[in-house]
Amino acid sequence: MSNVVAGVGRGQLEVLDLRVRQHSEINAWYRELLKDVPGVTFQSEPSPDFYSNFWLTCMVIDPEKAGTNREKLRLAFEAAHIESRPLWKPMHLQPVFAECPAYVNGTSERLFTNGLCLPSGSNIDEEGRARITDVLKREFKV
Repeated sequence: MSNVVAGVGRGQLEVLDLRVRQHSEINAWYRELLKDVPGVTFQSEPSPDFYSNFWLTCMVIDPEKAGTNREKLRLAFEAAHIESRPLWKPMHLQPVFAECPAYVNGTSERLFTNGLCLPSGSNIDEEGRARITDVLKREFKV
């Protein structure tokens, strides 16, 4: 690790608690905003023994219940110039690993097909939240 990278990392440690708090607040905001939308779920901490930094807030959409799907929502965000992205593509679906053995049960494919990483930056201000809210309310008809 270079001195510059070490310095940046050390500087980030000084604001780590603030960043975790900001990301946790964004996660709570999304959960509150979408709490009554059928077919929308978020990853939760499995027990009080866990403490997530909520660096990303990701949702899984059940298209049958929600009335929309991950790709329609992603494209609606894109049209509003708001970045979002599908959950990570499972390794066994990536071309470089196409010929490798995979031991799967459908979970990773289902998460990739229905999961979306929402805008989660610690710098999302009130204007940004309003823009995000507009897209979510329009797409989920809330």
